[in-house]
Amino acid sequence: MFIDESGLSERPTLVRSWAPVGQPPVIQYSFHWTQLSAIAGISFWRFYFRFFPGAIRTPQLLEFLKALRAQIRGRLLIIWDRLNVHRSRLVREWVEAQHGDVQLEFLPAYAPELNPVEGIWNHLKNREIANLCVGTIQEVGSYARRRLRSMQRRPKLITAFWQQTGLAF
Repeated sequence: MFIDESGLSERPTLVRSWAPVGQPPVIQYSFHWTQLSAIAGISFWRFYFRFFPGAIRTPQLLEFLKALRAQIRGRLLIIWDRLNVHRSRLVREWVEAQHGDVQLEFLPAYAPELNPVEGIWNHLKNREIANLCVGTIQEVGSYARRRLRSMQRRPKLITAFWQQTGLAF
């Protein structure tokens, strides 16, 4: 299971779009500094995600890991980057309490291209919610949640996230 975090805000990801000649598209949005964080884990066949207000810290990470553990039976190998919360004392203690059923491995420094979860975030932001203009961060979260659920039902898309890493699987 590869795991990664990302953030969403009210400010849309702007991508190229079509418009009639002489009528350039205008994107109007309100922007506040409120942020919504997302965390996702991907296996060969599916991915799991959760949203949290603000930044992801150790308690939110542990909540996600516990929910993941409840859904996935058997042993679990977690591969992620070297973010400080991934190496925190509380995370290490939780892993030790799993009695060997959860193992942690870290990606090399500055190697996001090896993490297939980056493909989820890229596709979500640049395809599914690109140019999205809404009034509140709650609307962003609601729309992103629906789009992620739709992405979960597309096995070819999940395979593509793995293929773009170049990892053998």
